[in-house]
Amino acid sequence: MIAAMPSDTERRTRNRPSLAAEDRDLAQQVGVRLKAARTRAGLTQRELAEPRYTKAYISALENGLIKPSMAALRFLARRLETVPEAFLADADTHWHRLDAELRLAAGDWQTAADRFEAIVETNPVGVARGMCQLGLAEAMYRLGHGLAAIAHATEARELLTAANRTAEAQRAAYWLAAAYHATNDPARARMLFEELLAATERTGADPDLRVRILIALATTITSTDEASVAIGLLEEARRIGADLDDRRRATLLYSLAQSYRLAGDLEGAIRSGTESVALFRAVDARAETASIENELALTYLALGNLREAERHAGAARAAMTSAGDDFRMAHLAETEARIALEAGDVERATALAASALDLALTTGNGRAELSARLTAARAARRRGDRDAAAAMLEQALAIAEHAPPGRLREVLTECSELAAESGDHARAYELSRRALSIR
Repeated sequence: MIAAMPSDTERRTRNRPSLAAEDRDLAQQVGVRLKAARTRAGLTQRELAEPRYTKAYISALENGLIKPSMAALRFLARRLETVPEAFLADADTHWHRLDAELRLAAGDWQTAADRFEAIVETNPVGVARGMCQLGLAEAMYRLGHGLAAIAHATEARELLTAANRTAEAQRAAYWLAAAYHATNDPARARMLFEELLAATERTGADPDLRVRILIALATTITSTDEASVAIGLLEEARRIGADLDDRRRATLLYSLAQSYRLAGDLEGAIRSGTESVALFRAVDARAETASIENELALTYLALGNLREAERHAGAARAAMTSAGDDFRMAHLAETEARIALEAGDVERATALAASALDLALTTGNGRAELSARLTAARAARRRGDRDAAAAMLEQALAIAEHAPPGRLREVLTECSELAAESGDHARAYELSRRALSIR
């Protein structure tokens, strides 16, 4: 009789290298707690394991032979009607960090940040400190604190590189680049992402990380008016990431939708955006759902379909209000202002542009501020208030000088048109020539 083939989990358990002494002690602590919780629940190892794991895997955990993954801790905690922290209580710094990482993986960014910071206050050194700074970098980025994310990611990369922890150092570099993009420094973000992409190609990094880098680099390049290049990167990511989870696929499709819209392929943008929003809803990613709804609203606005644009903007507002995301709300309010302006409701467009500008200034959202000032200027022109339009455009131009070329060209064109309306044809000509010279 042929013996049954071992499961993937059993093969990984058998082939896993021996734990270092430090990790063995920690794994045994969790194993003791896991066995006690299972016994109290009256479950056998097989009953606890099913349907995701095997009896052999649970046995290895309980005997401290392997460390549980964050996914395994969450699964086992649910099966035992407890929380992951029950296995980590009163443990040392390593397990307090794992607790923080569990919070990070669950999307509880603020709690994760608080717990990482509490560990950092105990003055860990070397890899331990580097891993905490890595967690803080991601948490701060997710919370919209770009400058803080840069500081944490920089230190994490230095510490982890010095310790020859290549994979973790690459993750730190990823969050450093993402944070620079979030703080409106696309040139530095692009340089870091491109360096990281080359490094992962040399070292044969985890395909998931490479896909994330490709998506992030494409997003950065899209903001600099190179939509066709971004689409190429995203198509490469799609080929590599055939087995991406729903959230990753949704993010990839969202980036494709943005790039298609900016490249003028509005049908492709709608197709990718519609698929993306369905996936984000499936994983209850409210903030991301709101962003892609906003992207669809912009696409339908470009098509001249105001009814669909308003419908998607309304869905985006409901999702953003639920998520309490004022940073993204600044972009949405500006989109709504553009829709109202296209519909001829200048009064509503003016109010929405003012709301967008206020949210942008409050949250430090530079890209939304530029868009809001430009839309406010257009609304003022429609009202015949050239002075208000000129004042808004002057401030928009100051911001656009440091923005991607396409945005600067757009503001210069608006300034040229206003100058022509005001009778200053010499200035209109000068501004128009400068706009046309930008490539």
